[in-house]
Amino acid sequence: MLSSIRERADVFFRSVKIRDDAASHKGGLYALYRKELADHLRSRRFLIILALILLTSCASIYGALSGLSEAVEADPNNIFLKLFTLSGESIPSFLSFIALLGPFVGLTLGFDAINSERSEGTLNRLVSQPIYRDAVINGKFLAGATIIFIMVFSMGLVISAIGLITVGIPPTADEAGRIIAMLFFTSVYICFWLALSIFFSVICRHAATSAMIVIALWIFFALFMSLVVNIVMGALYPTEDVTTWGQLLDYYDLQYGLNRLSPYYLYSEAISTIMDPTVRTTNVILPQQLSGAISGYLSLGQSLLLVWPHLVGLLALTIIMFALSYICFMRREIRAR
Repeated sequence: MLSSIRERADVFFRSVKIRDDAASHKGGLYALYRKELADHLRSRRFLIILALILLTSCASIYGALSGLSEAVEADPNNIFLKLFTLSGESIPSFLSFIALLGPFVGLTLGFDAINSERSEGTLNRLVSQPIYRDAVINGKFLAGATIIFIMVFSMGLVISAIGLITVGIPPTADEAGRIIAMLFFTSVYICFWLALSIFFSVICRHAATSAMIVIALWIFFALFMSLVVNIVMGALYPTEDVTTWGQLLDYYDLQYGLNRLSPYYLYSEAISTIMDPTVRTTNVILPQQLSGAISGYLSLGQSLLLVWPHLVGLLALTIIMFALSYICFMRREIRAR
């Protein structure tokens, strides 16, 4: 009788201890999350990034408005989406701006997340507090991701408000859904670069080194990846060897597959499909498949069915990079200075 009571008491106290540990873990994570979020919002770096994003957004909508009348004459449908997709004579569209400059936002928020704490000697004091060690890197990533989502959706609201005031035509439910989906894709895309920069911040001792590596990867994926793919395709499929429709399909399938290894291409293809209801496929189409096809617009749900693999790919890349950052941080020895 006494032994059974003692066993039940042990089980009860163990469960209470587990709940207390879980509560303290959540409390430590929330405290670090709030600290990192406040540091981001108060930093000059955040203000500079925000000013840069707002400046590029205003420039892109100015270019879109300058060519909007001609675009509406050619196609009077989906006017509100044209604010995000049209480009001026010398000003790229909003989608082009964000695909190129989005990684810069993630880079600046995460390239010194860990190594700056280590070099300043504050990391060992941080992990010596009564919190779990993983709360440090989890809090930094969650705070950076929150800043990214706030910044991206605020930017979308600013462009939508300016467009609504200027054009005077409210977006339809389908257009609003496409814009929200595009902003979500954009946030996930930038979060990948945040996770990548945090990873190099963990494994590199100096912030300058991690920043240079991420910048090099950014430039490679944005500018040189397509050149490398073309060189590889030229070596594997010389022009004189592509003589049948089957070989042509194999050529383009491989080319698209290699290009989609780049987060920049994956994101650009996804948002161009979402923001253009006339896009019916993300793969190559033969002339025989176009014969007898009726032109029309896809619904939001149909467009999302085309690009859900792109979203899964971006989410998988983000999770993989953060998991690598997490593992490296948990295994790395932290010494007092």
